[in-house]
Amino acid sequence: MAKIKLDLHDIFNKGGAIEDELNRVIRYAVEKKIALVEIIPGKGSGQLKKHVIRFLQKPEIKNLYHRIEKDDKNFGRVFIHFRF
Repeated sequence: MAKIKLDLHDIFNKGGAIEDELNRVIRYAVEKKIALVEIIPGKGSGQLKKHVIRFLQKPEIKNLYHRIEKDDKNFGRVFIHFRF
């Protein structure tokens, strides 16, 4: 199964850049029919993870993927599953 990984550590304090990167990686996954995207917001205070989840809940984004999964073993990871 093909997978893309997006690590947000380098851009954690750039709100617009975070959404641009999330948008880019989701669109790429849809275009290339990649089944899984792993997003690493990191553990920290949890604010970045909340930002990512809120972004993924936008209706125009939510229509693109099948489901999201918060890693129960690693708080600092979110998986986006696509169905093709």
